[in-house]
Amino acid sequence: MTNPNFSPQYGRNPQDGWGPTPPLPPTDPRAGSRRRAWIIYGAVALVSLFVGVGIGAADGSDAADGSVDEAGSKPRPTVTVTEAEKAEAEPAATVTETVTAKPKKTEKAGPVSSFSGEGEYLVGEDIKPGTYKSAGPEDEFGCYWERAKDASGEFGSIITNNNLQGPGRVTLNQGEYFKTNRCQEWKRVG
Repeated sequence: MTNPNFSPQYGRNPQDGWGPTPPLPPTDPRAGSRRRAWIIYGAVALVSLFVGVGIGAADGSDAADGSVDEAGSKPRPTVTVTEAEKAEAEPAATVTETVTAKPKKTEKAGPVSSFSGEGEYLVGEDIKPGTYKSAGPEDEFGCYWERAKDASGEFGSIITNNNLQGPGRVTLNQGEYFKTNRCQEWKRVG
């Protein structure tokens, strides 16, 4: 009587237990020789490296301290300088004129009354307090200006701001920060 569940291939046979063992995958007989070849290549490279270092260190000179042997070096060219006798010239009279330099008057450094339409300025230190006027934006994107309590750049520090499409004015107070982008020059008018 034959069992329909019997599989002579692999797996479990309900009557006899486990079936035959599956065959192993084929192995490459050259795998061992490849490994051996790489070891030989590595050894040859290492020996070549040591030979190259040895040749480089020897540099062909017999002097151990690196000094040049004068007997084996090439002859150097010689230069002969001949001086002709000079006629004695009489010394010329020396005239010395003393000039006192007067320093130019410089303006005292401090806040300016006109400034670029691009940047951040501290009123009272970088620019003078007062009312300023700008001709408007440098390009089609508009002119943005901002008065702020501090230089943190946070939204809460903004006192007031505006986007100008034409000329505009702003009054700046001592200690405020004034930020301007894409504007023409600001000039103090009051």
